[in-house]
Amino acid sequence: MKQSYVYILKCSDDSYYTGITSNLTQRLNEHQTGKHKDSYMYNRRPLELVFYAEFTDINLAIQTEKQIKKWSRAKKEALINEEFDKLPNLAKKKF
Repeated sequence: MKQSYVYILKCSDDSYYTGITSNLTQRLNEHQTGKHKDSYMYNRRPLELVFYAEFTDINLAIQTEKQIKKWSRAKKEALINEEFDKLPNLAKKKF
């Protein structure tokens, strides 16, 4: 089975970028070297890989990436810091 990866990069401007790839090493190199000049991260280098998860089901990887992209900064940081118990309470919207 082919591996897929969902990853979070911390940018030089302190923002986070969430992506998906089938080759994590190659994709990180593309981000760091600025292969795509029109990308979100081109002017936000250097970048730091702060989280990644492996998947054998590409559909689950895509679903997870989309979910994380909607998360608040606090929730992403709880994931990055492996504070999994905090995730359910860190909803994006305040009620």
